[in-house]
Amino acid sequence: MCGICGELRFDGQAPDPAVIQVMTERLARRGPDGSGRYLSDPVALGHRRLAVIDLSARAAQPMHDDAAGLVLVFNGTIYNYPELREELRARGHTFTSSGDSEVILKAYAEWGEDCPTRLQGVFAFAIWDSARRQLFLARDRFGIKPLYYSITPDRFRFASTSQALLAGGGVDTAIDPVGLHRHLTLHAVVPAPRTLLRGLRKLAPGHSLTLHPDRRKTLRRYWQLDALACRNGLSEWEWIEATHEVLKRAVERRRVIADVPVGILLSGGLDSSLLVALLAEAGCSELVTFSVGFEDEPEEKGNEFEYSDMVAELYDTRHHRIHIPNAEVLSRLPEAVDHMSEPMVGQDSVAFYLLGERVSQEVKVVQSGQGADEVFAGYFWYRQMQAEHGADVERFRHLYFDRSHDELQMTVTNRYHGPDYTTPMLAHGLAASHHRRFLNRVLAFDVTTLIVDDPVKRVDNMTMAWGLEARVPFLDQELVELVSCMPPEIKLKSGGKHPLKVIARDLLPDMVIDRPKGYFPVPSLKYVRGSTLAFMRDVLDSRACRERGLFQRSYVEALLNSPEQAHTPLLGSKLWHLALLEFWLQRNVDISPDG
Repeated sequence: MCGICGELRFDGQAPDPAVIQVMTERLARRGPDGSGRYLSDPVALGHRRLAVIDLSARAAQPMHDDAAGLVLVFNGTIYNYPELREELRARGHTFTSSGDSEVILKAYAEWGEDCPTRLQGVFAFAIWDSARRQLFLARDRFGIKPLYYSITPDRFRFASTSQALLAGGGVDTAIDPVGLHRHLTLHAVVPAPRTLLRGLRKLAPGHSLTLHPDRRKTLRRYWQLDALACRNGLSEWEWIEATHEVLKRAVERRRVIADVPVGILLSGGLDSSLLVALLAEAGCSELVTFSVGFEDEPEEKGNEFEYSDMVAELYDTRHHRIHIPNAEVLSRLPEAVDHMSEPMVGQDSVAFYLLGERVSQEVKVVQSGQGADEVFAGYFWYRQMQAEHGADVERFRHLYFDRSHDELQMTVTNRYHGPDYTTPMLAHGLAASHHRRFLNRVLAFDVTTLIVDDPVKRVDNMTMAWGLEARVPFLDQELVELVSCMPPEIKLKSGGKHPLKVIARDLLPDMVIDRPKGYFPVPSLKYVRGSTLAFMRDVLDSRACRERGLFQRSYVEALLNSPEQAHTPLLGSKLWHLALLEFWLQRNVDISPDG
């Protein structure tokens, strides 16, 4: 895992080394183990390294293949790189390093722009092909690794974070009305290629982009989660057995593909506990686990240590309990926001940031349970949607959208009014997978579009801020493709995630399996009172907020007068949503060179 950036000029000028330098420096936290640059008209590339596979200097980047005229910068991990290496050797390629980066270079040399279809893993990379004079970029199937870009008549720039692009200057930071509509509707998710900012874009998951110095560019979709490849006729037990086998492979693959120890983020819930159990089932010993907890509020406990301790004791892991006082949550929030490539309203963002800080002192890589709820229908709203009748969009919209279009018009000022930009996008997304069953269409849209920006982006941003790589086996390509075809009633049994509960029954205590669905508890941010409310009031009453003119003051005042009453259908705080958005703009956009 690393940080990457670069520039391709369209105007015949040489890239400015100072711009690449400042962009690379802004990525230092993602890659604390080394840095490198490549400059050769009309392209420049920058890289910050987090050494996880092949720790030697032979795997440093930018990586060159002089014979083929290729240069690579890469962020991610290719889990099938050993098999690909052998296949490429059989085709006549030679290797000077033992890691996965060089495999990408040789795969491009062999298969060209089809190479991403051969890669199993998480990745965002750019290859400068000097012979063809083209820059080729690709992003993994589920968008686990980020890839932002900005484009003007003179040049194209890309980076792992929006902060790196903003530091380079020249980005149009005006609010994009389409991005704003989706941000305020889909609880801060703005699906690719848009973002909140007019001049900031991101490559969509499962896509590649090829650019030439004469401004020609080609966007290509190389993968789609499609029902056409579904298995048919399996019994419930056969589905569960198939899931068990694929999940075991996914977990084990994310353990062995590393030249450093791999820990586990153990929340005490079913998903992370099952990761521990499956690794133990595979014969792994000396597992290292981490749990985080916060102070209680009267309505809610701030930790789930009773469950994580149970699992850690059962499998004799080297367990680390991390307890964070409430005062630290709010005082460290600005740091976390500075590492959000886009505003993230999930209140566990700061929890992941503070957890990442502690965990990175022990290991460089962890496995995490993100994605299981979206793949296996674990959240309450999936059951509610399934019970509804009518058109897909209506069944989804009234249970999921943070605001109706009419309420959104009351939220923002007139300059940001316009049509409903979100519903047509939703309708297209739900239809894209061609699944026969409604809930499988929802889950396919969620796992390929919505969770890319929450929680997948949250986990990447908050852990990589500390040079910590988080691996997510529940978003393994083979597993998602399998389970997306499973009949919804199997996933929904047992209150959701039925296959995982069956798999876990002989591996985990019933108390862990059958407990009510939990969420990463950060009570001091969930309950809007005291210092948290004062913080939100200060942000929304600030001069910067008033001069920005983004929100209608009457709407803001109504939320401030009843701070614990205004919740979204998914139980988020509408006040927190506005405050976090404004605070992100103040921390990231107002201080940029063109802000």
